[in-house]
Amino acid sequence: MTPFEIGLVSLAAMAGLVMSGLFVPVALMLCSYVGVWAIKGSPLLAGKLLALAANDAISSYFFGVVPLFVLMGFITAEAGLGRDAFQVANHFFRRIRGGLGLATIGANAAFAAVTGISIASAAVFARLAVPEMTSRGYTAKFATGIVAGSSVLGMLIPPSLLLILYALLTEQSVGDLFLAGVLPGLLLAVLFGATVLGLAAFAPRFVGYGALEGTVAPDDELTALEILSKGLPLVLLILLTLGGIYGGIFTPIEAGAVGALGATLIGLAKRRLSLAGFWRVLTETGLVTASICFLLIAAQMYSRMLALSGVPAGFGGWVATAELAPVAIVLAYVALVSALGASLDSSSIMLILVPLMLPVAQGLGRDLVWVGIVTVIAVEIGLLTPPFGISVFVVKSTLAAEAPPLGDIFAGAAPFALAMLVALGLVLAFPWLATALL
Repeated sequence: MTPFEIGLVSLAAMAGLVMSGLFVPVALMLCSYVGVWAIKGSPLLAGKLLALAANDAISSYFFGVVPLFVLMGFITAEAGLGRDAFQVANHFFRRIRGGLGLATIGANAAFAAVTGISIASAAVFARLAVPEMTSRGYTAKFATGIVAGSSVLGMLIPPSLLLILYALLTEQSVGDLFLAGVLPGLLLAVLFGATVLGLAAFAPRFVGYGALEGTVAPDDELTALEILSKGLPLVLLILLTLGGIYGGIFTPIEAGAVGALGATLIGLAKRRLSLAGFWRVLTETGLVTASICFLLIAAQMYSRMLALSGVPAGFGGWVATAELAPVAIVLAYVALVSALGASLDSSSIMLILVPLMLPVAQGLGRDLVWVGIVTVIAVEIGLLTPPFGISVFVVKSTLAAEAPPLGDIFAGAAPFALAMLVALGLVLAFPWLATALL
């Protein structure tokens, strides 16, 4: 067999193993090792090449971005800044029909700007917002759907772990990708808000009639001092990290470290960060970082095997000679990413498809930063679609016995998945939405 044929067989074997339930990084490593062994004819050489790939994956300077931003996100959640953001947003939207839903989206957008972790957002706002909404007359289906839907903002509004992962896979600037995610992230938040208002106006039974009365509870009213004390720390943390990156004061790694320190100081100042809570944060950060590290090692091995086989170059050459319209190629890629989102998690999709798409995008002359934003939005849709829908499962598990059936949460999140399709279409049609700030 030629190296190209071995590469294709390895891809098919990897797909079969993943679909059979094997952990994606394990499938990538196994197929990469066997593929390099078959190409080079030596198991010892294959082991050495893949060991070098593993070393390169975790010794990268930019890998330091991951644990620091994860740490900042978990400290922010532990310090209760998500609850503060929700209370401030609810104060401003309290007199609008469906205003509590708008408050959830607004607070999630603000929270996303310091966490970058959709799972954290889903867990925090499932505990905060769902009980509030159901007590005000929202249906459980719609309340959980809003939380699951708006939690995906954490993967687009910077800092985003998916954008960091894409930067590591494609060797693009983390700062450029963060900047490119700002306008699409805000666009998606606006579309989510419009979805809530539209459903409140035209589908009151779906939303819940009690939500349409615009009742205001005494706790919704905040004084100017309370707004300042609850909102200012979050604003300062956003300015410190993202402003530091965009202003050229910090590198992304330094911004993550400064942000983690700032979040810790805020938590201590508010007396919300106990020793036990800080230990829990460190443990969760270690688990997430180790998981991402394992994924990156597998991705490097997979990329090396593909490069040796010549599959990406051959695929890129075929696309160039097939005279396919660039728009058709991009749409096919987006459709494939969205389809995989129904059965794989976000990181795994990027690990599998980005190395294959990279030479094609370069051959088409596409801006890789724009391709990254398109990829992340398409991947995010999978967070809300069955059967995987990780954001939906997080909301379900967080609420435990109080959660509605899983099918109801998926139904409640469906309008927000459609809003994401609209946002994806707009970014595809108007690439400047992702590149205007660069």
